[in-house]
Amino acid sequence: MDMSVVEDLAQKVPLPRMVRIEQHFDRTAIADIEGGVRSAISDRNVLDSIRPGMSVAVTAGSRGISNIALILRTIVRILKEKGAEPFVIPAMGSHGGATAQGQLEVLASLGITEGYLSCPIRSSMEVRKIGATFDGHPVQIDAFAAQADGIIVVNRIKAHTSFTGSVESGLMKMMAIGLAKQAGAEVCHQEGYAKIAENIRKYGSAILKNARILFGVAMIENAFDDTCEIHAVRPEDFEKREPGLLLRAKKRMPRILLPDMDVLVVDRMGKNISGLGMDPHITGCFASPYASGPPRPDKLVVLDLTEETHGNANGIGVADVTTRRLFEKFDPEATYPNALTATLTAAVRIPLVMANQRLAIQTGIKTAAGFDKKNIRLVRIRDTLSLSEIWVSEAMEEEARNTSGVRVLGNPEPFVFDEEGNLF
Repeated sequence: MDMSVVEDLAQKVPLPRMVRIEQHFDRTAIADIEGGVRSAISDRNVLDSIRPGMSVAVTAGSRGISNIALILRTIVRILKEKGAEPFVIPAMGSHGGATAQGQLEVLASLGITEGYLSCPIRSSMEVRKIGATFDGHPVQIDAFAAQADGIIVVNRIKAHTSFTGSVESGLMKMMAIGLAKQAGAEVCHQEGYAKIAENIRKYGSAILKNARILFGVAMIENAFDDTCEIHAVRPEDFEKREPGLLLRAKKRMPRILLPDMDVLVVDRMGKNISGLGMDPHITGCFASPYASGPPRPDKLVVLDLTEETHGNANGIGVADVTTRRLFEKFDPEATYPNALTATLTAAVRIPLVMANQRLAIQTGIKTAAGFDKKNIRLVRIRDTLSLSEIWVSEAMEEEARNTSGVRVLGNPEPFVFDEEGNLF
């Protein structure tokens, strides 16, 4: 297609002036992370089963969890103090391109290295069958973990991007999908997202019964992506404690305090930001019909891909418009394994690709059918983790001034693009 025709259609669309606003959320956080880990473990007395010389596998996921490297290092130190021989394993299902080396690279990008941890990292995609679910389905976990004398499950408790249930992202999911590697993750997903919550509990329960789970360490983050709670959980308490921790985590989530919008512009997306690149609990744009929530703009525009995501554009499919810059960073080999394993192909569909960021934003406005283009309600955010300062269009300024938790920081200003039509 002659792009000049496309550009001609889009570039006639007027762009609104934008107002920078500040959103206020609870900043409560743990200042001493190592002390927080030690306190949580001490409070629950979960080290009773640790014996000198025993090998202990500690799980490490692929998410950009706040302080994860330090949390893992602290757990490793505590185990060594008890005379154990800890090692870390990638527990991330099909992430990292579903290869052992790829998963090591993901951990390294998060600061999780053997040098930092002072213990081995053993990465393999091999699994071992350890038992069966109550209805007879085989249960498998990482081969190194299966051979260890004990396993410690470490994960953040958070709302999942594609389904709703009593447990979502947390300890149970880390076992059922992360610890099970690509093979087990595929089994857990094979019935689709309609049954994913049920399957996480089913396979997670079977792993608790058949694997040597010593305890779990669960973190909750505040609206600024800072660690605000750390909990040690005994294996017999996983299923009864996690639903309550999930509710606590959901109350901590940030949001856009002016949810009534026509167009949402997201500067960047990536797996280091959310499993779906952009947290749908912030955007309201889900890849699955089994999760929903506000704000749901008529059109979602995403401008770029983070370097930390290494070409993984999982979640791009929920956007309506993107840029050539993002599209050229898109790596199918890094992106598709997750979709193939999770059966969520909608997450990786390609939206309209525009030559630059200005045209992408104009296209989002143009295709927001039925809305007043001269008074478009447009919100721009850096990413779904960065919601303390955002931009809203001039049509939303009065509402912003009258909304609790919002402070207007300046006067309306036009978008400023460089010579290539980009904001950054």
